[in-house]
Amino acid sequence: MKTIRGPAIFLAQFAADAPPFDSLDGLARWAAGHGYKGVQIPTWDARLIDLERAAQSRDYCDEIKGICAAAGVAVTELSTHLQGQLVAVHPAYDLLMDGLAAPAVRGNPAARQAWAVEQVKLAAKASRHLGLTAHATFSGALLWPFVFPFPQRPAGLVEEGFAELARRWRPILDTFEENGVDLCYEVHPSEDLHDGDSYEMFLAAVGNHARACLLYDPSHFVLQQLDYLEYIDFFHERIRMFHVKDAEFRPNGRKGVYGGYQPWANRAGRFRSLGDGQVDFGAIFSKLTQYGFDGWAVLEWECCIKDSEQGAAEGAPFIARHIIRAAARAFDDFAASGIDHAANRRLLGIG
Repeated sequence: MKTIRGPAIFLAQFAADAPPFDSLDGLARWAAGHGYKGVQIPTWDARLIDLERAAQSRDYCDEIKGICAAAGVAVTELSTHLQGQLVAVHPAYDLLMDGLAAPAVRGNPAARQAWAVEQVKLAAKASRHLGLTAHATFSGALLWPFVFPFPQRPAGLVEEGFAELARRWRPILDTFEENGVDLCYEVHPSEDLHDGDSYEMFLAAVGNHARACLLYDPSHFVLQQLDYLEYIDFFHERIRMFHVKDAEFRPNGRKGVYGGYQPWANRAGRFRSLGDGQVDFGAIFSKLTQYGFDGWAVLEWECCIKDSEQGAAEGAPFIARHIIRAAARAFDDFAASGIDHAANRRLLGIG
C-alpha cells in the first residue's frame, strides 16, 4: 500500500480578474495559505500558464515549478477539460461549445476540433516538461443527445459513435504514450464517457490503450446513483487522478436524476462543499489506499450554496484528515510465531 498525497486544489474555479486570483503566483500563495500542498492548473487560462510555451520550453516549465515552489506548493497535474470537450462535439452543441474555443476557430467545427486535438497534445508535452505523470481531460460527446432516446436508437449508432470517438482520441493517446503521461478522463454526465459501461466501451474501441486512464470523482456518481465505492473495485488499476468533491441526491415527488430543468440549488442532485454532502470519503480514501493509489487528493470546489472562500478554507483540513498513512507492517506482527517453511509443512501434515 501507498500513501495518497495532498491536500491539493484545482485552480479553475478560483481564477478571477482581481488579486490574488489573477496570477499563478497569487493563487499558489493563496492556496498554500489555506494549507494546500499542491495545485492543479487549468491550461485554458492564460493568466496561469501559456500552454504552447510550456510544450516547447523546459525552461519555462521550470519557471512555473519555481513560482509554485516559492509559494510552498507543487504542481500536481495539468487539465484540458475544456479543450478535451471540443475533441468531440455533436452539432446540437456547436453554438454552446464555441465559447470554449479560441476566437480564431469559432464558427468552424472542423477547425475547432483540430485546435482542440493540438491543445491536448501540447498538454502531453508540457506535462513531461513539468515532470508530471498524469493529466486530466474530458472525452467530449457525440452520443449524449441519444443517452435516453425516443424513438429508440437505430442499430449500430452507439458502436459507430464509439468507433469515431476512438479514431479521434487514439492519436492523442499515442502522443501521451510518447511523453510518458497517463491521460485521465473525468467520467462525467454530458460526456460519452459518463459511467463504467461507457468507459469500458471506449477502452475496447482504443484497444485497451495503456494511457486511457481515469480521473475518479465520486460526486458525478452520486448524481447518477452509481455505486462509487464498487467503481473503485472495478477500475482501480486505471485510476490515476482523484478529485475530492462532495455531492448529495435528495429526490422528491417532483424531481430526480434529470433535475427538472432547475437551477443547481433546486435540483435533487447537487454538488456540495466537502463535508456538506453524502459522499463517504472515509470509505473512498480507505479503498484507494488499499489499492495502492499514490496520486494527489485534489479539491474540486463546486457548491451552489457555500461561498468559494469558505469552501477552500475548509477543504484542506478535510482532505488532510482523510489521508491515511499506509501501514508499514501488519497489525498482528507482535504475535508472529516464528514458524519456518519446514514447520509450516509439518502443520499441514505434509512434512
